Amino acid sequence: MSLALYRKYRPSIFADVIGQEHVTTPLSNALESGKIHHAYLFSGPRGCGKTSSARIMARSLNCEKGPTPNPCGICQSCKDLVANGPGSLDVIELDAATHGLVDDARDLRDKAFFAPVSSRYKIYIIDEAHQLGPGAANALLKVVEEPPAHVLFIFATTEPDKLISTIRSRTHHYPFRLVPPAILNSHLEKICASEGIKVAKGVISLVVRASGGSVRDSLSILGQLLAGAGSDGVTYEIAVALLGYTDSALIDEALDAIAAQDSASLFTTIDRVIESGQDPKRFASDLLERMRDLIIVGASDENNSAILISLATDQLDRIRTQAKLIGIATLIRSADLIAQGLTQMRGATPPRLILELICGQMMLPTGDNVNITARIEKLEKSSSLITPSISAAPAVTQSAPIKEAKPVKEVVDKVVESKPIENKPVQHKSSGSIDITSLRRMWPQVIDSVKGKRRLTWSLLATSAQILSLDDENITIGIVNSGAKDSFVRSESDLILSDAFEEVTGVRRKILATVDSSVATTTMTRADEDPGDKDMLSGADLLASKLGAKVIKESN
Repeated sequence: MSLALYRKYRPSIFADVIGQEHVTTPLSNALESGKIHHAYLFSGPRGCGKTSSARIMARSLNCEKGPTPNPCGICQSCKDLVANGPGSLDVIELDAATHGLVDDARDLRDKAFFAPVSSRYKIYIIDEAHQLGPGAANALLKVVEEPPAHVLFIFATTEPDKLISTIRSRTHHYPFRLVPPAILNSHLEKICASEGIKVAKGVISLVVRASGGSVRDSLSILGQLLAGAGSDGVTYEIAVALLGYTDSALIDEALDAIAAQDSASLFTTIDRVIESGQDPKRFASDLLERMRDLIIVGASDENNSAILISLATDQLDRIRTQAKLIGIATLIRSADLIAQGLTQMRGATPPRLILELICGQMMLPTGDNVNITARIEKLEKSSSLITPSISAAPAVTQSAPIKEAKPVKEVVDKVVESKPIENKPVQHKSSGSIDITSLRRMWPQVIDSVKGKRRLTWSLLATSAQILSLDDENITIGIVNSGAKDSFVRSESDLILSDAFEEVTGVRRKILATVDSSVATTTMTRADEDPGDKDMLSGADLLASKLGAKVIKESN
């Protein structure tokens, strides 16, 4: 019986540990300088090298030429602690899941005081340390805090927060991380070459994707594929079928249908997915991941393929083409719809129906900003296909001579000259100072000036703002709520309002906005103003005057 790949290729020195340089480098430096701590805590996801690094640490500490980051591999201790070796009496590995009782901790504490048999240190490697019970952890507390000179503890856990804080505070904590895809991809390629089995292009990427960054998981999956390989090696089709991923051809067909806005082809592809026995949720997840790749390709430089290094060259070219055909806005909207649909699929009885509804929504853009952009992209693509039809134009008879078209500028000038001058409110220019009462009386004229400059600022001020105070530098206005005030500030409407004040009054002041809940949204007439003055109409009265409307009051 052959060893599993994750056991066969278990590292024996820190240099063989991949993707954990942030841990192996400081540990190697500590071994080189002799600054050894009595307790270590290795934490991180499963299969990222915690237990292997703990064994390497023990091997490096007990080497006859050590402590050293590069064990000699010749001495008895190095031979005993090599990967898949027989082990050493002075290196005790415990699983906290089965040794988490108080009696187990007491037994460990009592045996810790005995000297090592033949090595420099007696090292306890406690795996899954978070499963230590409160009683066992407290029983170990004193010996972990002040162990004998020959004793060293290494705790390994996937959940360091569950380990009691009094233990964590007495250790040097080294967090392990998932291995990046590029590093893991290169590592698996070397193993495949070492095993002498041919692997089709794209298979390694599928393995890396399925493992989620775990080295042990990736080697387990790869070992399964290599064990079932035929004379042609591991083919892409076998890997896709075994791992449950959607065939890339189906993903390409779905994306081509979305690019062409062909609903019939898209639903035909979905039917093929279901008829082939694939999971609709898996198809949606794979489609979402492909759209992620398309968005990255569409938003980055064409020559920048570092982000998608796991993709083959031909596949990357195809993705670039798809990104250009579909458009970034359409991709973002479609990805958002799929992400929402995946949430709905959890526990749903008809996942196919939800998948078809998602695809139907992708074919029908609606009215938010992203979707408007998607519509524009669609129109731009369709407009390139439109050619003017000469035959559809009415025939020109010889009796009606064709007049020479006038220049556009001449026509525009005539239109401008013939356009009647609009009745604008009288602007009160003043080069000197102005009091608060006069400024409030000119407020409707200021609002009219703002309306001609920016509709957004006018809508924020027309019925929900009023002048509060005036000084030599600032004009303070009150806005009815914080939301309207924030919109006023973010849109830089203060500059528009300041220009309007200068245009109407001839006085330039800085505009300060503050929240004043007393501002009425229907009327802004103040006690010191004349309500009968037509220039002072505001709110409902202003709307009635400007639009010719009547205010209908509710009857009691």
